[in-house]
Amino acid sequence: MKKLVMLLCMVCFFTGFSQTNEEADIKAINKVLKKQRIAWSNNNLEGYMEGYWKSDSLKFYGSNGVTHGWENTLERYQKAYPTEDHTGKLSFRINDITKISEGAYYVLGEYHIKRDLGNADGIFMVIFKIINGEWKIIADTST
Repeated sequence: MKKLVMLLCMVCFFTGFSQTNEEADIKAINKVLKKQRIAWSNNNLEGYMEGYWKSDSLKFYGSNGVTHGWENTLERYQKAYPTEDHTGKLSFRINDITKISEGAYYVLGEYHIKRDLGNADGIFMVIFKIINGEWKIIADTST
């Protein structure tokens, strides 16, 4: 009986620890998304890109196909959103954050850009991975 009680206590402890880690991960991911939202809304595309993995292996999938690499993704954003009138004010609606494996999550959400030249809305899925102690987007698909 003592072994059973000890086993149940250990299961509860590790389950609680796992949930706490996931909560901390989700909080950290939301912090990255908040920094991105603020940078975008300040027409700071390079600051926005700080949330992405600075690697040639980064992948962005949009209406024009797959863009490979951090630099190419930044150039894509700069071309599509050349001025503050184009970037406008960004907001997100996060619909789901799900753990894929240890150190990796996917995020499903909606983006809304309020701007004088016409609002822009869409959906996205990004994959976050912990790299060198920081949460970074390694893949993004947006429509």
